[in-house]
Amino acid sequence: MGEAESRWLDAEEQATWLALTGVLVGLPAALDAQLQRDAGISHFEYQVLAGLSMTPDRTLRMSSLAEFAAGSLSRLSHTVKRLEKQGWVRRMPDPDDGRCTLAVLTDAGWEKVLATAPGHVAEVRRLVFDPLTRTQQRQLRETGRRIHHTIDPDAPWPGGG
Repeated sequence: MGEAESRWLDAEEQATWLALTGVLVGLPAALDAQLQRDAGISHFEYQVLAGLSMTPDRTLRMSSLAEFAAGSLSRLSHTVKRLEKQGWVRRMPDPDDGRCTLAVLTDAGWEKVLATAPGHVAEVRRLVFDPLTRTQQRQLRETGRRIHHTIDPDAPWPGGG
């Protein structure tokens, strides 16, 4: 597609894009700062712990956990190694498929999630939900769902329903 054929953003689209990129950069940084300050962990580490805490038996295959936490298997492996040193997670072979590895949230990891979640949820509420009306929240959810589906039509919607 040549320059003459490019569909440039109009002023309203450009303003929307810049607002979205500001959120995409600023929100993770703000959540990471809160978690580092209050719990001594990164947002990605929290996502790993929280993901395990929401599953039956607090156990997930590493590949599923990487998908949930939106990270590569390599990044997850390094993170889980750090979480293992803290005693919050342990790894074990999957008894159903020895080629796979399971990550298991330990009791100490469960306690870390319980101690960390209230501050994290308060920050999510402050940054995302408090500034929006219920209608805006529903619009944000639908907008996210549509963009997510366009990026990967086969991926499950992480927000459920």
